[in-house]
Amino acid sequence: MVFEILQYSFMQRALLSGVVVAVTCSVVGLFLVLRRQSLFGDALSHAAFGGIAVGLFTNTYPIWTALLVSVLASLGVTKLRQSTKIPPDAAVAVMLSSGLAMGIVLIGLAGGFNLDLESFLFGSILLISMQDQLMILMLSTVVLLIIFKLYKQLMYITFNEDQARVSGINVTRLNYLFIGLASLAVISSLRLVGVLLISSLIVIPNITAMMFGKGFKKTAMISIIIAVSSVLGGIVTSYFMNLAPGGTIVILSIAILLGSIGTKSLLQKIKIRNLANEPQSLLKTP
Repeated sequence: MVFEILQYSFMQRALLSGVVVAVTCSVVGLFLVLRRQSLFGDALSHAAFGGIAVGLFTNTYPIWTALLVSVLASLGVTKLRQSTKIPPDAAVAVMLSSGLAMGIVLIGLAGGFNLDLESFLFGSILLISMQDQLMILMLSTVVLLIIFKLYKQLMYITFNEDQARVSGINVTRLNYLFIGLASLAVISSLRLVGVLLISSLIVIPNITAMMFGKGFKKTAMISIIIAVSSVLGGIVTSYFMNLAPGGTIVILSIAILLGSIGTKSLLQKIKIRNLANEPQSLLKTP
């Protein structure tokens, strides 16, 4: 039954785009989580919401206006953090509220909500067009190639920004570049889970992967596996059960997180119990 859905072109586009987006968000999200910027993805999505409203208001393809607005907003917030004493979380809150406010005002001027706007808010990957798919593949490829090329430098500034600056790395330029890449990742995810749930796809798989306590590369691989599994499972489940794809994907990722927490807790209890029983077994040894 599962293989029957592959006969439909819209499902082929949904599954391919979903896998690419899952990998991209997982890779970018790991750096964001390690840099303690988990909410940055949420702020970028709200800035993208303002960009989508601009596109709908001006009869322009909303993805491109969302890309422009989110990139400009992210670079502006990064500049604001570096040139003022505004705390990072406060700067993120400024970008989040600004994008949301702009979107609400423009939606009001355009006459209220419509079907296109709802698809961007909640995701509509089962209805993506070939143009959407090409955009997703293009943006995701750019993000992954640049991160792969600058992998060592990005790791350096993630774990020790001061030491990276002393060693000669242009930290400021890399920070601007990475924030721009995060914006591209968010835009590529709009059709998958929508504006309201993008941060979940970026953060949850990485939090789950970090619970295993592995090294950076293994954590990245585990995160990718979790993200791809959640996306594929969510798309297939939503198709057969007539559910919203974006919400189903996030629910599955949360279920994996809760299952990992429960499994880890159970294993710790078993380990503690075995350690408690070990002295008694040693006393009984002749």
